[in-house]
This record gives sequence, structure tokens and C-alpha cells, in this order.
Amino acid sequence: MIKVLLADDQDILTEGLKLILGAEDDIEITGTANNGRKAYELCRIRRPDVVLMDIQMPELNGVEATSMIKRDFPEIKVIVLTTFNDDKYIYDALKNGASGYMLKDAPPSEIACAVRSVFSGGGLIQQEVAAKVIDKFAQLANETVDKIIDPRLNLLTEREIEICRLIADGRNNKEISEQLFLSQGTVKNHITRILIKLDMRDRTQLAVFAVKNNLI
Repeated sequence: MIKVLLADDQDILTEGLKLILGAEDDIEITGTANNGRKAYELCRIRRPDVVLMDIQMPELNGVEATSMIKRDFPEIKVIVLTTFNDDKYIYDALKNGASGYMLKDAPPSEIACAVRSVFSGGGLIQQEVAAKVIDKFAQLANETVDKIIDPRLNLLTEREIEICRLIADGRNNKEISEQLFLSQGTVKNHITRILIKLDMRDRTQLAVFAVKNNLI
């Protein structure tokens, strides 16, 4: 059972997600919070597996709460769920340790899949959000005059670098397998090896790595 904490200051949204996600056989809603500070406290008390975190909340916003949660409870996964399709929020949330970023208008089934994905160690950025992430990190990379390429890049094979490029482009395993003419199992194995080589936790970090090192 995946324990999920809902953090949002809009009661109608929280209650809606509570009903929808709570109806899933493998998901349990372990609590709700209407501000970032309460979300942090509930993480300390109830230790959820996944937090669905709004950005704009009183006391502590979602980015600040995410930073505190990942600092003190690194095993807890955070998915930022917001109406704010803004590159700065996306960048800050991922920089502070969020495993995914989704817009609130995503279908309920997609949100449930996102919860399962990050619980299993994956990362998730919606296709419409991926471009903003890439643009933001590319902008930061261009602004860094003395940028040094990460030496870990030398650990990767050409095939692994190609997969990193596609992940940064927001492709899922099925799309990668079709483009590279590989089975989905082979793609998954490649991604696992890449994560081990680079000492990373999920594909979101791989996407950031690819952008920072000009792989796209």
C-alpha cells in the first residue's frame, strides 16, 4: 500500500483527490495539509511514501516545504502538483528534490500513475512541462561562462548518452524503445545502469544531468 499525503490549501481540490486516489486499491491517503509547514510536520509524524505538494500555500510554500522534507526525510518522494505552469517554480521544485512536477488539470488516472511511478523510484515530468525544465537549465548553463562538463559523462556509452538525451526530451520507456528499436526491458536495464553509474535516484535527475552537460 502506497501512503500518500495531500498538501494543498484548496479544500475542494484536497477532498477531490482524497476521493479519487483513496478509491485506488494500492493507495492510502494518510493525511492532508493546508500549508507547507503542516505538510512537513505530517511527514515527520506519519512518514508517507509520496507527498502531492501544491506550490502556492501559506506559511511555507511548496518549494520550501519540499526542500525541508527532502533534507530531513530523503526517502519520502514529492510530486509538485500545481496550476502554475512556470519555469521558475519547476526549476526550484526539482532543484530542491522533487521527483516529479504535474499540472492540476492532469487526468486523475495520470496522477495515480505518477504516484506509483515515483514510489517505485521513477521520476516524472509531464510532456508540456518538460520543455520548460529543459529551457530553464539550458539558460542557466549558457549563463555559466566557466561551466565544466561533469566527468561522469565519460562513464557512459554512446547508447546510454542517447537514452539520456531522450529522457531529457520527456520520452517514456515505450517511446525510447520504439525510437531505438530496443525492447522496453532493455531500455529499463540501460536506465538502471546509467543511474548506478551516475549515482542518481531517478530519471528526473538524468534529465537535468543531460541538459547541464549539453547532451540535447
